Amino acid sequence: MRRLATFWLRYRRNRGAVAGALALAVILALALLGPILYPTDPFDMVGRPFSLPFDRFPLGTDVAGRDILAGILNGGRVSLLIGVLASLSATIIGVALGAVAGYYGGRIDDLLMRTTEFFLCIPSFVLAVVLVAIFQPSVVTVTVAIAVVSWPSVARLARGEFIAHRDREYVQGCRAIGMPDWEIILLQIMPNALPPIIVVSSLMVATAILTESGLSFLGLGDPNLVSWGYMIGVARTVLRTAWWMAAIPGVMILLTVLAINLVGEGLNDALNPRLRKR
Repeated sequence: MRRLATFWLRYRRNRGAVAGALALAVILALALLGPILYPTDPFDMVGRPFSLPFDRFPLGTDVAGRDILAGILNGGRVSLLIGVLASLSATIIGVALGAVAGYYGGRIDDLLMRTTEFFLCIPSFVLAVVLVAIFQPSVVTVTVAIAVVSWPSVARLARGEFIAHRDREYVQGCRAIGMPDWEIILLQIMPNALPPIIVVSSLMVATAILTESGLSFLGLGDPNLVSWGYMIGVARTVLRTAWWMAAIPGVMILLTVLAINLVGEGLNDALNPRLRKR
């Protein structure tokens, strides 16, 4: 509890991070509770197309007469779910590979880092498009594709952290008493290497949401689910005559990504040991 209180004390010094956390909490609440409080199927044609906001529906209807508010609420679930799952998967893969490479070094390090550099040489969005296009677009394939293109940066960061810690006195002491490597990696080095990785992982959620939106905009999202990127893609043909159809989900993406970035900045301020004395 004392550590949590200390963390919150450092975190709240950044007013932007607190505002971002509040905004993100509101967005999460809308995504989780919105479809329950506003039980309208986003695919149902509930009115005439191109209805203006606050005419009959709070945010109007799209080109097919579907409720935009229902799409926003249900699309938030999809975008946030994919963003969190893809970031979590990429973090697990990147930390595992980076930890092994950084701790053991030598040929293992060379092999894993050359593999990482190979993925870094390929434009991430292009690779994600290719992976989703090869397999049938769905929440699973989109999440996996985003995770595949996101893990290299985490792996390089984790490797650097493990290299910085593997020769320190507390690690040498663990080796001297016969502690196995897996225990040193998981129980000794990992807790000390996690703070910067947590910050990068939180920021990766925003990147994953943007990537998912781009894929959905191109028609490579799950056809059975509505996302914010899908809504922008549907409205791109009527930008001049009904700009709000694309602007509303676009603003939601903007606010979500901005809130996540502010939260990530606050986590960096709270967890970075170099900033704790400021």
